[in-house]
Amino acid sequence: MDDVASHPSVIRVQRVLSHAGTAADITVLSDSARTAAEAASALGIEVGQIASSIVFALRSESDDEAGALLVITSGRNRVDTTKVKEFLGDVHIGRADADFVRTHSGFAIGGVSPVAWSDLPAVIIIDTALDDYAVVWAAAGHPHAVFPTTFAELIRLTGATPLAVG
Repeated sequence: MDDVASHPSVIRVQRVLSHAGTAADITVLSDSARTAAEAASALGIEVGQIASSIVFALRSESDDEAGALLVITSGRNRVDTTKVKEFLGDVHIGRADADFVRTHSGFAIGGVSPVAWSDLPAVIIIDTALDDYAVVWAAAGHPHAVFPTTFAELIRLTGATPLAVG
């Protein structure tokens, strides 16, 4: 598991966390945390405590070029794109394939961190359900790496806008 801690994406996330003054240390899991359920099981916590980074393609109705929409959601919720679209207004929200995710975030699906993106998302939304927990866990750039944080700290780190997305 030493190779996980030295993975360039994990190092990038740790640098951002350290630079931002967080006390978070990245935890390397022996089991994969590609899904919220896997991460919660590996950590022995509720699935709702997992801050999943879900990426969508976002473009205005008048623009053909898609930017990234990041929704940091509680693992207990599925993102209701209708709610998100109503909140954002005149936009199209579409699926993001693996290439789109890697291009915009710099991470592979299954390890997308809410921080340390290579190309900042056009919009970042955070699920208010995460505020139900004192500690939440987010991906740290690799399917076997996570870090502890809080709802408030994720807002500070990402500039995310709170919204009930489930």
